Amino acid sequence: MGLELELPFLWYGIVGRHMMSLAIIPLFAQHSLAEGLGLFVVYGLAGILLAVAGYKLFDKLTPGDLHREIFEQKNIAAAILAGSVILGVAMILSAAMSS
Repeated sequence: MGLELELPFLWYGIVGRHMMSLAIIPLFAQHSLAEGLGLFVVYGLAGILLAVAGYKLFDKLTPGDLHREIFEQKNIAAAILAGSVILGVAMILSAAMSS
């Protein structure tokens, strides 16, 4: 059961002290630079908008006003909670967009 060499990919193995990994380097791009930048902008904006929507939804579903706690009351614990929510939503969005 060996690896087959198929174009347009170059296969090579990297041997370390404790592990071996396999890297795949594409030799041909799937999109032009302009298409890639356009997709980057579209996915970036979609991710940001959905992360903000997730934060707003979390704020509505929890008791109290998280936004007011952070900006008016200067509650650091609430800010840490809000940051954790945004990071969690961003991780879910990243997994969903990459699959």
